[in-house]
Amino acid sequence: MFLGKENSLGTHSLAWWPTIVVLAVAVVTDLRSRRIPNWLVIPFLIAGVLVSPWRHDWWGIHEGFWQGLGQSCSGVALGFLIFGIGFWMGGMGGGDVKLAAAIGAWVGPLQSFYALLFTSLVGGVMILCWFAYVQVAKRFSMSASRLPSGGGLLEAAPDRQPAATDLLKRKIPYAPAIAIGTLMSFFALAR
Repeated sequence: MFLGKENSLGTHSLAWWPTIVVLAVAVVTDLRSRRIPNWLVIPFLIAGVLVSPWRHDWWGIHEGFWQGLGQSCSGVALGFLIFGIGFWMGGMGGGDVKLAAAIGAWVGPLQSFYALLFTSLVGGVMILCWFAYVQVAKRFSMSASRLPSGGGLLEAAPDRQPAATDLLKRKIPYAPAIAIGTLMSFFALAR
C-alpha cells in the first residue's frame, strides 16, 4: 500500500531537493515583501503533479501511474482545503495556500497532513512570539516616552493593550512556518 511506503525519506528523496530550494526562495521573498510569488509556486505545483506518476518507492518498485497521480492530487487538495479555510477567514495569503498545495503535490496526502500539522504548531509559536514582542515593544516605548527630553517629559502614549485583532491586521510572513513544518515532516516520517 502506498501510504505505508510513503513513510521513508527515501520515498521522497525526489521531492527533497526541489522542496528545499522552493522553500528557501519562498521564505526569502515572504520575509522581504510579504508575498510568495506565483512564478515560484505554480511551476513547483505543476512539476510535482507531473513527476508523481513516475515516482518509485524505497525499494525501486514503481508505485503505478494512476496511484502516484492520485496521491499527488490528494496532497494538492489537502493543502488547498486546509490552508484555503485560513485564507477564506482572512488569516493567511493566497501564496501560502498555493505553497501548501504545491508541497502536497510532491509529498502526497499523508506527509502533507503532517507538514500542515507541524506548520500549524510552528505558526502558533510564531504568533505567540509576535504577540510577546508587541507587548515588550509597547512597554519599552512607554518607558522611553517618560524619559526627560529637552525641557520636560515627553507625553506618554495612552495605556492601550494590543488586541488580537490588532495582530490580525499585520501581515506576518508564514513561509518560515511552512518551511519548518515541511522539513519537520520529512524527518518525522523518515525511518
